[in-house]
Amino acid sequence: MENTDQLSTISASLDKIARALETMAGNTEPAVRIEEGVNAYLWDGTDQVLRPVRSVNRIPLDLLEGVSHLRDILLENTLAFARGHGANNALLWGARGMGKSSMVKAIHGHIETIEEPGISRLILIEIAREDIATLPALLRFLLNRTERYIIYCDDLSFDKDESSYKALKSVLDGGIEGRPANTLFYATSNRRHLMPRDMIENERSTAINPSEAVEEKVSLSDRFGLWIGFHNCDQDTYLAMVRNYVTHYQIDIAEDELRALAIEWSATRGSRSGRVAIQFVRHLAGLKGRSIA
Repeated sequence: MENTDQLSTISASLDKIARALETMAGNTEPAVRIEEGVNAYLWDGTDQVLRPVRSVNRIPLDLLEGVSHLRDILLENTLAFARGHGANNALLWGARGMGKSSMVKAIHGHIETIEEPGISRLILIEIAREDIATLPALLRFLLNRTERYIIYCDDLSFDKDESSYKALKSVLDGGIEGRPANTLFYATSNRRHLMPRDMIENERSTAINPSEAVEEKVSLSDRFGLWIGFHNCDQDTYLAMVRNYVTHYQIDIAEDELRALAIEWSATRGSRSGRVAIQFVRHLAGLKGRSIA
């Protein structure tokens, strides 16, 4: 009996390895489905499934203080896509904690609330960087569907000796299959060119033709038609973010006290950003006996 159990375990493990190898080779059709009323999913590249997310961790769009000009650019692009018009893949790059990933999720949530005959059902699919190699399989499944999809990768970057970026380049632009018309790819990154600087510099210094060696690495960013840069905020913008959150969550506090506490909080962290602002407001809510999301 024990030998039978061991053989079953080994067989199941071998089946899983075989499926993973088929997935990496792009030879399987993903057994995934889109549920009615669920407009957000996580892509599991190993098991080739879309896992529904029924409650998305996001904030209202109007809480994105200090980045309204960037928000408007991405919202316009996303609305055009939802309406079936021309739109670009987007790379949101720059300073940490300034709302890159929050903006993608907030815009998707905002468009869900718009009642307009010309807007298609818009579905957000998050893909992990480690699953980028399985992106072509996902796109083949989405190809003939009527919904429109934003495929979103948070904190996208590639390290030395990684080659999966080549699969992404092919999908974004230039591959024989290309990107289906009903999909867009949005990515956030702290790196403008998605590669570490020392990796690019090393390619330049050791190559016979430095410009061509670097171009292979840098050209991935060029596949994104829309670049949106996020930069560290000044004190006034940081305080405006704090006030916006305090007003939204209806926390009662005098302006002078709020300003002093917020500045002290940012000083202890050595930075000012939207992330630092919401962390402070959560702390403040605790002091005031309030509960916030």
